[in-house]
Amino acid sequence: MKMTAHTATAPKWGMALDLERCIGCHACSVACKVENSVPLGNFRTKVYYYDFTAINPFNKKETMKRAFLPTLCMQCEDAPCLSACEQDAITRDLDGIVRINDDKCDGDRSCIKACPYGAIHQDPVTKLADKCDFCSHRLEADLLPACVEVCPADVFAFGDLNDPASRINAFNQRHGKELSVLKPEEKTRPAVKYRGIGTVAPRAMEKKIPKGHNHDPFSYEVDTWSQLQSTFARAPVKKG
Repeated sequence: MKMTAHTATAPKWGMALDLERCIGCHACSVACKVENSVPLGNFRTKVYYYDFTAINPFNKKETMKRAFLPTLCMQCEDAPCLSACEQDAITRDLDGIVRINDDKCDGDRSCIKACPYGAIHQDPVTKLADKCDFCSHRLEADLLPACVEVCPADVFAFGDLNDPASRINAFNQRHGKELSVLKPEEKTRPAVKYRGIGTVAPRAMEKKIPKGHNHDPFSYEVDTWSQLQSTFARAPVKKG
């Protein structure tokens, strides 16, 4: 699916995610890794899950529910990574995207430590900082970001905010009052909005998103280890 801006002005890219539609398939994070050659153990995009007790609307009894939360760079208007970088290697461009300039990056990790959303990692080979830039190379080719392209549940609303007919503007018009941002207490003014934070996905879920380091590749195992211990208890060691 191609995406064309229909305005005479330069585009300003926007994104919103509808958590009510997310099925936790991880297609977005896998596509992101493939499209951007993200190394194992690092993430530009990661999907979290959260199990919680809720009331079944049909029989009014307690039941377990699972919520999903895709995360990526929030393209913050007051980006902490930009302020933390002493090499001026990070910019927030007129199209709304926060980008890292590889030629200026010195790999000191200050941007990683400053990010409240776990969105930045250091490439283990080049030692340069890397993060989501809405697949800028695809935007230049009039294509959608990889995560948006592959999502089977139509979770991502993406497009040009300067185009009145864009999907993001239609989504904002329909759901504007329901939209919120992750970790509003950080006061970074994220450009990426969510529908369903605090309803579909409890606010407690935000605590899973790391601050000051990239997403943990073993987070799922850590989250569920208490449930798995009895099944995978360490076998007794035989002496002699």
